[in-house]
Amino acid sequence: MTKNDLIAAVADKTQITKTAAANVIEATFDAITNSLKGGDDVKIMGFGNFKVVKRAARTGRDPRTGAPVEIKAANRPRFAAGKGLKEAVNA
Repeated sequence: MTKNDLIAAVADKTQITKTAAANVIEATFDAITNSLKGGDDVKIMGFGNFKVVKRAARTGRDPRTGAPVEIKAANRPRFAAGKGLKEAVNA
């Protein structure tokens, strides 16, 4: 499913225009992104949790040459599926 497919599905289910559905979905994604940027977790009961995980700097290897490469420390978003989503997928 692409973002456009998601917009169309939300518009059909809620009987709103695709433009309005696109605005709702963009606002949702922006709210999640801004919360994660601010260091907050996003918990959606029955669906799942979004959080930011800090990855330490480390040494990796260039696959072509085998030479060591320094990989910078970074923050990475993580999603853990909730019970309701897991049950729906496995039903």
